Amino acid sequence: MGVKPADEYLFLIFAGPVGPYFKEGFNPVNIQLVKDADRAAPKGTGIYKVGGNYAASLQSGERAHKEGFSAALYVDSVERKYLDECGPANFFAIKNNTYVTPKSDSILPSITNKSLMALAEDMGMKVERRRIPVEELAEFDEVGACGTAAVISAVKKIVDRETGKTWEYCKDGKPGPISTKLYKHLQGIQYGDEPDKFGWITIVK
Repeated sequence: MGVKPADEYLFLIFAGPVGPYFKEGFNPVNIQLVKDADRAAPKGTGIYKVGGNYAASLQSGERAHKEGFSAALYVDSVERKYLDECGPANFFAIKNNTYVTPKSDSILPSITNKSLMALAEDMGMKVERRRIPVEELAEFDEVGACGTAAVISAVKKIVDRETGKTWEYCKDGKPGPISTKLYKHLQGIQYGDEPDKFGWITIVK
């Protein structure tokens, strides 16, 4: 018995109804900033949708849950100073009418994130996909996690696990106005309640 790529594969799709990824639904969640563990490494498999990617984040994610947080936000595994993946979802932020999301070789290129970037541009916003230093968390108006199941989960508070430093958003307890607009717009297209000018929807009969 050995380990090597298989000569052939069986592709399976499992489908089923799901609720919001986070139990809070669209309500803002608290996130723990993690620097003592890596979710994925550059030039690894982080950019692919494979089950093994989740194993490295389980321990730190469980610790975050036990300490009262919905998910862990990781930094890059090389310099340890740039924001990377938000646990099971991509990270994004809003400031100065700009949609900002990390550029990284270890992040899964989320179709939800790509859709939100397209919607943001369509709304007249600027879109930046770039390296985001941890210190920039203090400059954001809105922060969120985005992905297939979550769509958008607004972030209320981010706490550095090591130092206790805290960044707070959603001061009124509600998701920010731009995150809310993006969330409703994307769901409206997915549900067929809004016109799909992007050609994303395929009707299956």
